[in-house]
Parts: sequence; C-alpha cells; structure tokens
Amino acid sequence: MALAILLSALAMTLIVGLRYLAASGAFALLTRRRHPALYAGLDRQIRREIGWSLASAAIYGVPAGIVAWGWANRGWTRIYANAADWPLWYLPVSVLLYLVAHDAWFYWTHRWMHRPRWFRIAHAVHHASRPPTAWAAMSFHPIEALTGAVVIPLLVFLIPIHVGALGLVLAIMTVMGVTNHMGWEIFPRFMHNGPLGGWLITAHHHQRHHQFYGCNYGLYFRFWDRLCGTDKGLGDFAYDRGGAEPRAAARSGAARQP
Repeated sequence: MALAILLSALAMTLIVGLRYLAASGAFALLTRRRHPALYAGLDRQIRREIGWSLASAAIYGVPAGIVAWGWANRGWTRIYANAADWPLWYLPVSVLLYLVAHDAWFYWTHRWMHRPRWFRIAHAVHHASRPPTAWAAMSFHPIEALTGAVVIPLLVFLIPIHVGALGLVLAIMTVMGVTNHMGWEIFPRFMHNGPLGGWLITAHHHQRHHQFYGCNYGLYFRFWDRLCGTDKGLGDFAYDRGGAEPRAAARSGAARQP
C-alpha cells in the first residue's frame, strides 16, 4: 500500500509539473508573439521562476496523489464519477462553490503572507519576480506552496463534485494563475473594465498587487478585497519594472499589513 501511495504521489507530481510547463510555456510563447520585447532581459528571473515552480509542483503533487489514491482505492472524498449521482444543475454550482471557497482561502492566506515576518521568510520569493511573467504563477517558497497545495485536497472531503467538474476547477485555477501574471491582458475589455470586471480578477487587477503589494489579494473574485477595503482598482502595466518603485512598494506594503 505504501508503495502504491508513493507512486500515486510521484505520478501526480509529474502531472502537476507538466501542466505547469505546458500552460506557462504556451502563454509565454503567446506573449513572445504578441509582445516580443516584454520579457527581454528576464532570462535569469525566468529560470528562477521555473525552478521554484517545479519545486512547488512536488509540494502540490504529494497531497493530490495521496487523495487520488484514496479516492480510487478506498472511496475517500466526495468526488463522484457518475453524473446521475447528483442533479445536473449541481455541476455548475459545485464548480462555483469550489472557486468561491478557494478564493476565500487564497485571499486570507495571501494577506497572511504579506505580514512582514512571513513576507520576508516566504512570500518574497514570489515578489522577487519584477515584473512577473507567465512562468511566475507557481513560483513560491515551499511554505507558501504548502498553503496552496492543501486547499483542493481538503475541499474534496467537504463538497461533492463530479470528477469532470473538478478537472474544470483545476483548469480555471491554472489559467487564471498564469494569465494574471503575464504582464498584459489576454481577456476582452468587458472582463476587466465593464460591470463584470467589477467582480472578476484578471491581469489588470493583479498587476496592481505586484506594483504596490499591500492591496488586491484575491485570485478569482474581487469580493473579499472590496469587503475588506484592499481593492485598489486596476493596474496599467506601465511601472518601472525592477526599479526603485517596486522595491519601495514591497517594503512599505509589507510593513503596512496588520
């Protein structure tokens, strides 16, 4: 049994790592075609982002592999494979429930990571990407990676979800994580400047977090930022990358956290 669990964890680590390389690589290639000079001079930073991200893939893969083995062999979790087990209307509802729960977890753990001590110990790894690139989505210190790695494995024990709907949740998580860090906006204007953009997070919103650090902590939705007064609107992709302004913002933003 121990060997089977180990193999499942290794397999899931490989899957998470390949998913990261495929998604970030595809969006990095798209960036090179649409904005050829955007990542110029960032080769060393990108290599560092890939290194941290592949380490994070192992941290994400181990709990996922254990849970996957338990689901397949012991009936653990509330994942179901037969769509008839729950009403069809529940499929989109379950996806939304997971996204809302994940977003709440991410907001509060992200704010915690901006407390001065934890920023210095862990979250500074992610913010060392100035500016972030498509490769930075999983560029985390192991402590931060662990806070992200446990949320979906925990949710599958609490909220029923079809295996296909869970796949959709993971796809959304991957796409949003990468596109929010690309340094340009891939989504149409109505998703960030229209009424819908008042509630959804895209690269414009997350860019401001990487400018000023002490704001815009959400992942999918702006609800918690609005409720807690940490929503500072949209960024413009036009700040001095790697210069004194981001470094000063990092120090003051981290110091202002409660």
